[in-house]
Amino acid sequence: MVFATSYVANVAGVTLGVLFMIAGIAKIGAGERWWVQAADLGVPRPVAAAVPWLEIAIGTTVAFRVAMPLPAIAAVVLLLAFTVFIVVRLRDGERPPCACFGVWSAAPLSGWHVARNVCMVALGVVTFVAA
Repeated sequence: MVFATSYVANVAGVTLGVLFMIAGIAKIGAGERWWVQAADLGVPRPVAAAVPWLEIAIGTTVAFRVAMPLPAIAAVVLLLAFTVFIVVRLRDGERPPCACFGVWSAAPLSGWHVARNVCMVALGVVTFVAA
């Protein structure tokens, strides 16, 4: 049973870590477009500058299980913050492009983004609990 728990935690951690790394790299790769998307979302420029690097750092440490469980906790906290941000925008009737994965996510904010984040939070919780 320990092996199964360890295996599930590893798969969850690698999956979550890779998603975080892709999101960060996609934002950096988007160049100027990331700045425009972030501004359209209402994200202050200093926060927008930090987010991709934070995602890459958290993603790398979660995927490679470095200093666990702290990176898993950080991932869950960041995802919850992103989710609250999205819910507030939706509640206010604002539906700018998501920009969650840089230019790969140009769809307007919707309940799908909240559901996706909830699934990612679940991956983080599994990773944290089994760390």
